[in-house]
Amino acid sequence: MSDNQITESVIGCAINVHRRLGPELLESVYEECISYELDKARTFFERQKAMPVVYDEIKLDTGYRIDLLVENRVAVELKAVEAITDVHLAQVMTYLRLSNCRFSLLINFNVAILKNGLKRVVNGY
Repeated sequence: MSDNQITESVIGCAINVHRRLGPELLESVYEECISYELDKARTFFERQKAMPVVYDEIKLDTGYRIDLLVENRVAVELKAVEAITDVHLAQVMTYLRLSNCRFSLLINFNVAILKNGLKRVVNGY
């Protein structure tokens, strides 16, 4: 699967979840449901994937966790917030650096139409 196909699959799963549940639930509910959808689609993913920081050859477990790491290539950060802010984008950029992924999706479920809550972030752009 290409990176584009992976992101399309994740977005499709997120749309299915949002259509059925709508906005205003907890992020953990959306994470559980999108995980179920990815499982049904037979897509490999890891939940709450720990991302250590390596400093001067020392591995620091600093508590960074990617909500979903899909096919070991796309980092997915889920939100249920009023609006995506620069802090959320910075968080995703940090995950991209730490995971060496090229693509990330930032998905905010707390919107009326999910396409308004989607941001695709590319490492290095």
